Amino acid sequence: MIQAGILVIFPMLVAFGGVSDLLTMIIQNRVSILLVAGFCVLALASGMPLESWGMHGLAFAVVFVPCFAFFAAGWMGGGDVKFISAIALWIGFTPELTLFVFWVAVYGMLLTLALLYLKKTVFVPVTFLRQDWFARLHDKSTGIPYGVAIAVAGLQVYPATVWFNLIP
Repeated sequence: MIQAGILVIFPMLVAFGGVSDLLTMIIQNRVSILLVAGFCVLALASGMPLESWGMHGLAFAVVFVPCFAFFAAGWMGGGDVKFISAIALWIGFTPELTLFVFWVAVYGMLLTLALLYLKKTVFVPVTFLRQDWFARLHDKSTGIPYGVAIAVAGLQVYPATVWFNLIP
């Protein structure tokens, strides 16, 4: 049962959060809350030692504090801050956390460059602009759905985490 939770809870919620941000520019609070709750349930069910709980909590804090500062500066959305912090909780304070942050930066840069190019493109087929989510991405006044980059990086790093040691 723990193996099923490891293979379903995190990937499902992270993918949902990324797609939700792409389509609506919103990552709902329930996604981050369910990620935290899912972590707690699986950590309890797997018998995770207390010191490991602390290292996962430290990862949450190490990511949350600077991201909250970015939010306060207007560089990051509140949903993104909660989302990236909840993912960091699952990864823990390990070398994989550094990889996760690195890949978020790389994918965020690529996404930003792609959307800046898209927003400057003069010709976009009308069929695309009729889709609300695409029109929103093409609109010069909207931001960047960084939840997509966060989700892709989280899904990429997740198989290297301690959780996969629990799968026989």
